[in-house]
Amino acid sequence: MTVVFCGIMPHPPIAVPAVGGDESAKIAVTRQAMRELGQRLKASGAATLVMISPHAAVFGDAIAINGLPETRGDLGRFGAPQAAVNCRYNKELADEISWQAEDLGLPVAEIDQKIAKRLGVDLSLDHGFTVPLYYLRQAGVDLPLVPCSIGLFAPEKLYAFGVAVQRAARATDTKVAVIASGDLSHRLTPDAPAGFDPVGQQYDRAVQELIKQPDVLGLLALSEDFCERAGQCGHRSITMMLGALDGLAVRSEVLSYEGPFGVGYLVAELVPTGADAARELLPQLQERRQKLLAEQHSRESYPVQVARQSLASYLQGQWQDPAGYRVPPEFAGRAGAFVSFKKNGRLRGCIGTTAPTRPNVVQEVAYNAVSAGTQDPRFYPIRPDELDELTVSVDVLMPPEPVDGLHQLDVKKYGVIVRAGNKSGLLLPDLEGVDTPEQQVAIARQKAGIAPDEEIRLERFAVIRYK
Repeated sequence: MTVVFCGIMPHPPIAVPAVGGDESAKIAVTRQAMRELGQRLKASGAATLVMISPHAAVFGDAIAINGLPETRGDLGRFGAPQAAVNCRYNKELADEISWQAEDLGLPVAEIDQKIAKRLGVDLSLDHGFTVPLYYLRQAGVDLPLVPCSIGLFAPEKLYAFGVAVQRAARATDTKVAVIASGDLSHRLTPDAPAGFDPVGQQYDRAVQELIKQPDVLGLLALSEDFCERAGQCGHRSITMMLGALDGLAVRSEVLSYEGPFGVGYLVAELVPTGADAARELLPQLQERRQKLLAEQHSRESYPVQVARQSLASYLQGQWQDPAGYRVPPEFAGRAGAFVSFKKNGRLRGCIGTTAPTRPNVVQEVAYNAVSAGTQDPRFYPIRPDELDELTVSVDVLMPPEPVDGLHQLDVKKYGVIVRAGNKSGLLLPDLEGVDTPEQQVAIARQKAGIAPDEEIRLERFAVIRYK
């Protein structure tokens, strides 16, 4: 047996009448499509359901599977505790998924009650599970569940998780259905929850067309920046689900799409119809990723090359004294510098110096790169196997200057230093999610442990950002 059914379902709590009341009628098309999808899933003969929610506990180094023998979810946080579902667990399939994923180089962690308590993780089913399950129940679908989180990995690794699901289904002789829970753009209209961005509508149109074809390579080629600007929450779930169809011919159908609340709700069915060797895409995706990374690395500026090389040599036990590094004339001076590492668009480490501590900028960057990769208290140290996938930026700081107030700050152009007594906090310029001087100063205060009512002195500084 193998994967017999796949689908995409949105998860707006407002779709459940106990939450949405009369507002639920505004997405009647979506609600009916979810019931229809449930009926088709039931007719597929699936014996176990694998569901992926973007709102389950997410970890930077593994995809998590909720390992409770019995799980429960409700919409109590949305005012409807009576809208609840209970599910039993298919541990045999979950264990096999973990083993198959490990063979593909993808870490998967089964989270039981003991681990959840230690990590402070709630194992009740979130609305990303509960809303789709509510509609599947209406269609008579009541199957053992393997509840999965998304992972903060590159697209081909997320896709590999779906491949592991397919292999596990075969190994356990189980008919499996896979549901990707996720909404599309949350930025379709000016009154949308995440504000308006024209990319939101472009993203939703692109996903619909690519699912209709279905064009897996096209979907996974959508850039990270494009997906982030769209403000979606379903792209990773969909990518993981698509991997379960690797090597299979697929018939796909978009059952519905609408976005009356500024959020795109897509319901779609993808059904395997037989083997198709031409659709064995994982090796192709992995090769494409390696070419992309090599191209990105070849365009990196010299400070970024220094940061990457320094961290790599340190993690691989081959540390080289930066005093021997080449020092171009433009980096022969002294300056503070910050090194930032990101992985799949999310910060993975950032540490720097506000004033120079080394003989030149090159050495400043080299030492700070090692600190950012191994000593940032917000993150586990970067592992050697993560190096290739890191995006690196280096900010070289210009001398700070005092300012009289917020009116002299510009979050795009200047970073800020907030001082009170012997406490100080710094925030770099042009950071995602920091849109006003008020936000910039508040975050810098918080970093320094400066109370909101303490008197402060402000300084601003420009940076030269290298990528």
